[in-house]
Amino acid sequence: MSAPAQTAPPPAAAPALSAEEAGRRVDEVLERLAATGDEQARAAAEELVRVLMDFYGTGLARAVDLLRRTGSDAGFGPLEPLLGDGLVAAMLVLHDLHPEDLPARVERALDTLPGHPLAVDSHDPSTGVLRLKPTGEGGCGCGSTREAAHRAAADALSCFAPEVAGVEIAETPRQAPLLQIGTRPAGGSPGPAR
Repeated sequence: MSAPAQTAPPPAAAPALSAEEAGRRVDEVLERLAATGDEQARAAAEELVRVLMDFYGTGLARAVDLLRRTGSDAGFGPLEPLLGDGLVAAMLVLHDLHPEDLPARVERALDTLPGHPLAVDSHDPSTGVLRLKPTGEGGCGCGSTREAAHRAAADALSCFAPEVAGVEIAETPRQAPLLQIGTRPAGGSPGPAR
């Protein structure tokens, strides 16, 4: 009896590419072409990027239109899962197809953060800077926690609201520690504080 036929494992899926990473890679390729000094090659590459952007933008516009037609009157219906996906949302924003305004997309981005640690304090449209404020007691109050929240917020906003050019987190006022008041231990003599 012969051994059973071996099947090849399925090909590994390509790693997910964020909108930010895709933009960086396109810029790097265009910069490499510019560095060669071949203006015709650089111009052709830039035209190729524009044509592909137009092609994908038109396709996305059609998909959004078709999904809207099948949606319900309340909310965004079948479009809702697409709006909540960072990569798809970034593509919709890039092609000016995202149906939500900037404040709604900022809220959507902040909702993706575990524990919802931040809320909008203010936004300066002239500079694109979004000021956030902590929403509660999350974290230990150390700089690394603050930096991690800043990084997470900036990453989420780069997908859902790329118009935000900068993120600042307001300082949380320190509260005085709670003073514990209790009865003296039996025996009458004051002991160490507990």
